[in-house]
Amino acid sequence: MYLFKTVKNLQHYLFASKNRGESIGFVPTMGALHQGHISLLAFAQKHCSLTVCSIFVNPTQFNEKEDFDKYPRTTEADIALLEANGCHVLFLPDVQEIYPHPDEPAPVFDFGYLDKPMEGAHRPGHFNGVAQVVNRLLQIVQPHHLFMGQKDYQQYKIIEKMLHLTHSSVTLHMCPTLREPSGLAMSSRNTRLNPKEREQAAHIYHALLLVQQNMALLPPQQARMAALNYLEQHLPDARPEYLDIVNAHTLEPVQHWADAAQTVVCTAVRVGNVRLIDNLLLPGKTT
Repeated sequence: MYLFKTVKNLQHYLFASKNRGESIGFVPTMGALHQGHISLLAFAQKHCSLTVCSIFVNPTQFNEKEDFDKYPRTTEADIALLEANGCHVLFLPDVQEIYPHPDEPAPVFDFGYLDKPMEGAHRPGHFNGVAQVVNRLLQIVQPHHLFMGQKDYQQYKIIEKMLHLTHSSVTLHMCPTLREPSGLAMSSRNTRLNPKEREQAAHIYHALLLVQQNMALLPPQQARMAALNYLEQHLPDARPEYLDIVNAHTLEPVQHWADAAQTVVCTAVRVGNVRLIDNLLLPGKTT
């Protein structure tokens, strides 16, 4: 595996690779890698002849400085994991490489409604920070394919919209969420949970499954309330920030299951001091 810390050296290598006809697959990460990230790498390896992974903890997408400061950084272990799983290139830049002109105004994207609900309502400006860094990374790497996880579903929709707004030729792929045996979605933040919190956090996924189970029995808002009641019963000390059932394309709330060809239930829950997100794509129209 080749490791590059500067844009110049990375682009020199990738330019030669493209001239050889290599197809480039890109997996952007913030490090603290786990098997969920490795599954993205595996998808990239199936589609592309050369895989590039980046590790960069992007300061512009954190609303809370404490969250940024506490975000796990395990660079040596990450490098070993990527190397063991056949990654071809790791891009490991510092802030100056990504934002060489910090005084220049950052691009602002108009995402319409997509950045308003759920994460957007609770983390103002977060998605513009995400789009800013992904756009910058895509300018640097210039891949043919981009691979992102379903766990960050709203983020996926934001990046999909950004690619449209920038007339990008990159093909975006959404890869399934990997889960621990308990059902807890794999996340770098899971390392901050103590054993009891980790066990309790598995109820987040069970609440989402409860929504799916209730589709034939209850309208969306009643199914939503049943899931929130489940969380209150099984996670009395946790604080759900939202649990919303929305149109999987527009992220607008649905009042009836037939309102959308595809729906998704998304949630964010604070367990202890750790904020966890998860989602579940629901089956198509039932009535």
